[in-house]
Amino acid sequence: MKRFCVIGLGKFGISVAKALSRKGAEVIAIDTDEERVNEASNFATQAIILDATDKEALQRIGIQDIDAAIVAVGKDMASSILITSLLKELGVKYVVAKALSSLHGKVLEKVGADRVVFPERDMGMRVAQSLLSPSIFDYIALSPQYSIIEFVAPQQFFGKSLKELDLRNKYGVLVIAIKKKVPEIDTTGETSFHEDFIVAPDLDTVIDEGDILIILGHTKNIEKLRRL
Repeated sequence: MKRFCVIGLGKFGISVAKALSRKGAEVIAIDTDEERVNEASNFATQAIILDATDKEALQRIGIQDIDAAIVAVGKDMASSILITSLLKELGVKYVVAKALSSLHGKVLEKVGADRVVFPERDMGMRVAQSLLSPSIFDYIALSPQYSIIEFVAPQQFFGKSLKELDLRNKYGVLVIAIKKKVPEIDTTGETSFHEDFIVAPDLDTVIDEGDILIILGHTKNIEKLRRL
């Protein structure tokens, strides 16, 4: 079982801690706020009131033995930078740090963060994409250049195979998965649907009405596809 430590139990930190716990991971939740720690104690393996800027306190809880730490400290940029630095100094293998700005993110990278996330910015991008194109269910920016989108197949794709559509050559994107609604008749004779998730579909896979495509590609190429 993997062990994670989430430091900072605001909305983002609590969300991450809950998601990891649901997946069966061992989660240590840390904050200086007693009320937040009490909330986390309902699902975390351990919930501890602790000042994570205190190096000795981190050592006492065995922080060096966890698989990854998530620094989700709120608006105190100085604390998040110091905590990230201490975690790497203490030998934490993988540190994910929440950034409030691009400058904050650059500093976090300089002090050793293995991954920097911008939850407010990324969520804003997802909301904007969903408003601009209601057919897009989800949008994930992997980097400034590459993204993944999940969107409903347009009508011009219906009845055509991936080979016929040739999206890789025409748009420079790759279909990495497809969600299909498959009809089935139950014991009462009623028709219902179950979702079939096809990962790495082959080129003979035919796109049907209602299919949801998960596509990876350069952001500018995805933007061209979105306009269909």
